[in-house]
Amino acid sequence: MKNKRLAVFAVAAGLIVLSGPMFAHHAASTYDREHPVTLTGTVTDFQFINPHVLIVFEVRDEDGTVVAWVAGSGPRQNLERAGWNRQTLKPGDQIRVTGAPHKEGKKELSVIKLVGPTGQVLTQPVN
Repeated sequence: MKNKRLAVFAVAAGLIVLSGPMFAHHAASTYDREHPVTLTGTVTDFQFINPHVLIVFEVRDEDGTVVAWVAGSGPRQNLERAGWNRQTLKPGDQIRVTGAPHKEGKKELSVIKLVGPTGQVLTQPVN
């Protein structure tokens, strides 16, 4: 009986320890969802991968400086259902991205809406 309780405790403790990073990774507190921003720029890289599709694009500041941004979206499978694919974006495409900016000032967005080079609107629900 004592061994059975110890085994159950060990398994439960292991599951708790292993699940911690999963919840930390998907924390909504990383992005400022109350103050979305919209940026227009040029795609430099489109990574249609899991766990998050990534769009790297360059934006020109008010002073003319070119700044690289990364827009992260949901998993590839979810975006495929919304009409995205590996050819949706390519380097050189002009896009307009609305997203929740990173709270620590990193040049990152969590995508809410993207307007592609042909005017197609691609939306991604805020998680």
